[in-house]
Amino acid sequence: MAEQQAAFQALVELAHLSRRTAKGLPAQVDIKPHWSGIGFSLLGRHFVAPMGEVSEMLEVPSYTRLPGVQPWVKGVANVRGRLLPLLDMGMFFGQRLTGHRKRQRVLILETENLYSGLIVDQVFGMQHFPMDTYKPAASDEDEQLVPLVTGSYELSGSEWSVFSLANLAEDARFVNAAQGN
Repeated sequence: MAEQQAAFQALVELAHLSRRTAKGLPAQVDIKPHWSGIGFSLLGRHFVAPMGEVSEMLEVPSYTRLPGVQPWVKGVANVRGRLLPLLDMGMFFGQRLTGHRKRQRVLILETENLYSGLIVDQVFGMQHFPMDTYKPAASDEDEQLVPLVTGSYELSGSEWSVFSLANLAEDARFVNAAQGN
């Protein structure tokens, strides 16, 4: 019994010693919630599309021009056996893409009724923004962009406008790309 008592006392002393010499837990850092999207540039501005609205990103593939379509419809490309209409987003807004041709990329918009490739100046990949930097409206929006921009985030002093591809997919001008309409 004395041996058991001695062993128990040794464990109690070890526990006290451990508590006295233990270092405190690391300071708890407040983790800020973030919103993530696909960053891209268009017409010299930074945009970000919600993650669920971009199904894929590609280099601009070779394509075949189509007759009787709006000038912003570049043509159609075969991407893994599917015909992908390619749309120049700079021309859609009445301007020219400002990025170098080698940096231009295609964002694939795929909904139940629509499969389109949007050519933009450059794609930056996934971007993460602290949610507390969100503003419901981006500053100095171009009139054509107002229905497509749902707000903005700030990151490292730059404003990133949230570009809704879902709103674009519902835009009558975008959906009806035939010439003369």
